[in-house]
Amino acid sequence: MKGKNFSKLMAGVMGAAMAFTASVPAVHAVAPADAQLTNKVTAAKEGTVVYECDFESDTDLQYWANRGGDDTTELSITPDAADSGKSSMLASGRSETWNGPSLRLDKFLKPDTQYYLSASVKGQWYTNCTLSSQFTIDGEDSYNNMVKDIKSASGGGDGWGRIEDVAISYSSGMDAAYIYFESNNTENILVDNVKIVEAAHVDIEKDLPSLSEIYKDKFKVGTALTPDNLASQPFMDLVQKHFGESITVGNQMKPDYVLNKKRTLAYLEETGDDEHPQISFSQAKPILDYARKYGIPVRVHTLVWYSQTPEWFFKEDYDEKKDYVSPEKMLKRMENYIKSYFETLTALYPDIDFYACDVVNEAFDNDGNPRKPGHPAQENQYAASDWVAVFGDNSFIDYAFRYARKYAPEGCKLYYNDFNEYMGKKDAICEMAERLKKEGVIDGIGMQSHLDVRQSMDAAFPSLGQYELALKQFTETGLDVQITELDVTVQENSGDKYFDVQSTYYKGLFDIYEKYSDKISAVIFWGVIDTESWRKSQNPLIFDGDFMAKPAFKSIVGNKTAADPVRTTISGGNVTTTTTTTTTTTVTSTTTGGIKAKKWGDTNCDNTVELADAILIMQTLANPNKYSVTEQGKENGDVDKATKGLTSNDALYIQEYLLHLRDTLDPEAMFTPPVSNV
Repeated sequence: MKGKNFSKLMAGVMGAAMAFTASVPAVHAVAPADAQLTNKVTAAKEGTVVYECDFESDTDLQYWANRGGDDTTELSITPDAADSGKSSMLASGRSETWNGPSLRLDKFLKPDTQYYLSASVKGQWYTNCTLSSQFTIDGEDSYNNMVKDIKSASGGGDGWGRIEDVAISYSSGMDAAYIYFESNNTENILVDNVKIVEAAHVDIEKDLPSLSEIYKDKFKVGTALTPDNLASQPFMDLVQKHFGESITVGNQMKPDYVLNKKRTLAYLEETGDDEHPQISFSQAKPILDYARKYGIPVRVHTLVWYSQTPEWFFKEDYDEKKDYVSPEKMLKRMENYIKSYFETLTALYPDIDFYACDVVNEAFDNDGNPRKPGHPAQENQYAASDWVAVFGDNSFIDYAFRYARKYAPEGCKLYYNDFNEYMGKKDAICEMAERLKKEGVIDGIGMQSHLDVRQSMDAAFPSLGQYELALKQFTETGLDVQITELDVTVQENSGDKYFDVQSTYYKGLFDIYEKYSDKISAVIFWGVIDTESWRKSQNPLIFDGDFMAKPAFKSIVGNKTAADPVRTTISGGNVTTTTTTTTTTTVTSTTTGGIKAKKWGDTNCDNTVELADAILIMQTLANPNKYSVTEQGKENGDVDKATKGLTSNDALYIQEYLLHLRDTLDPEAMFTPPVSNV
């Protein structure tokens, strides 16, 4: 690493990065896998080095800075310590634990691309250092601790610690993206030998039959995604080939991501109205844009849930320290939240098939009773419900389904979704579902299907027989059933020892699904590869961390055959048809000449700025063959100065203007050049 021509390397990287246009904001960082996996090592070790710095001269500090604001950190080159060579970067003068050296990624790395970071770090006086990330999206900052308690090679003391091949990425369109080092105290931090590698290409097994195509005539096969998944080329190749009939946004469409406290308080202060919580889908946009691009149907997950719903949503003045609101006021908040959720979603993505929605998620304890009242916290094992705290029982469920039926887009079926659905609660679920069915406000039941085969079929819970009995009971309601979050764990940290048992269990499940295929419309896996699973230590999925098919996949497929799916994508007027092996693109383009905007935001040229202008932009982006904007409208609607031409950001800014979150749509007045930290 020592002696590299850092300036020349950075100039080349900056030139490549400038070719990428920001359009859709997202936020994410990828934590490293616990195990060193063959394809991960290949991707990292054989990738292209895009940044390498050994802090041997003052010029090596030019892309580093403190974190801004009240951060008092001072950066310098010190000869007093080095992991190798003669010097390192010293971060001194830290007054808070969050103070530290930061590197801005979006200045030289490509968006939606997988990179691997390696670095040496040393804390003074037994300091525990942490690698973290910061992303700014829609004007709001998000943070993530990526690697905690970085220790020296000896496992303790104040020696140098080394992190290797930590996966990092960021999404296009975000305002800023950083990595930084912080610690548990305010002592000095030393950093040396930083390297960032763009992941090398890794192939998946292209000769396997497509799982989604095998079952296409029986039920949809899909998966759940989070924004960080989009950066991994082999990961998304597996999605395209095997799971392309349905996408569930893993986290970013849950209430705590969608409900926006900052906007809600601003609306309350401006209007005095505390019944219209404000929402944002900014963090879900990368996945929703992906679904729109490839024409993949989306399951909405989830509207009403005891967990991952902010406490302020239920409290007076949206203040979690105050009392719960009355049931009457909470019903108004619920209705306006659900109304805004669907109206905003369909305005932004009119051509996505939102074919299903988990209206209410996990409302029952295992015994079938409502959850205990209160906010989920450690003292109640994170199992209490604010909804029950407000209503005193589960009566809120009925209202949620009524509102969802009232506002959901045409063709979107409504589901109650739960886990441990094969236990005692199944009777309560069926009783509730029968009641709602009579009212005409529910279409189906979602079986999450987080299952455990452990180390043998005898130890499996539930047994296949127990699971089938629950499925049969749900189908007897006359409602549709969807398998919504499928995974099957084995013994903790057992490697591949029990993969054969797991494969037998998975085969048994799919035999059951085929048996009831006329009553099951979708089978959705909760992830793609083991190392990215929420239960990764128990290897619950059908592809391993090397993106290779496990015995479970092969047992499901058996001797079945299917061709690869064919997908047609539309982006910026370009029509592309793809399989996993071929790509054909047809390009169309227009120019606007010397036309100038007459009224900023007036996309449909009716001399007013309204929601219809934002909707027209999104319709045109989603389906340019069906919708169009005049040349004058394109100029009027292009309010995002950062990107030439109409993008989803233009639609977003128009909506924010209509909500009085922006004073103007004039790009020159609306945007102030940000102060760079690098």
